[in-house]
Amino acid sequence: MTHTFSFNHIALSVKDVDESVQFYQNVLQLKEIENTASNSETRWLSLNEGKQLHLIPRPNSEIKINKAVHFALSTSNLDALIDNLKNLKIEFFDWKDNPNTIYVRKDGIKQIYFKDPNGYWIEINNDVK
Repeated sequence: MTHTFSFNHIALSVKDVDESVQFYQNVLQLKEIENTASNSETRWLSLNEGKQLHLIPRPNSEIKINKAVHFALSTSNLDALIDNLKNLKIEFFDWKDNPNTIYVRKDGIKQIYFKDPNGYWIEINNDVK
């Protein structure tokens, strides 16, 4: 039997759920949506097209991260996002850790990386289809 899958959500453990929600709302303008799964303190943000980011409070958990563990979002206006990061004083990097540098992949797609308050890496690229 063959299964067909579609992406539903990504969940991240966070130290301070309020700080994380504020970060994603300020930096990526993500809209908070109702957590329909439980009455927990987990908060959900919309990634559009029915996709979600779930922020799960784990204030006493150790979070280990490296750049290879990241999620990527695409935008048609990478320059405006970079301007917003600069205005918010959020440093971004290319894949090789050069600060404030855009990485151009072999296929011509531009991408940058930055961290959220818990150290999770976020890739933003211009691979809009």
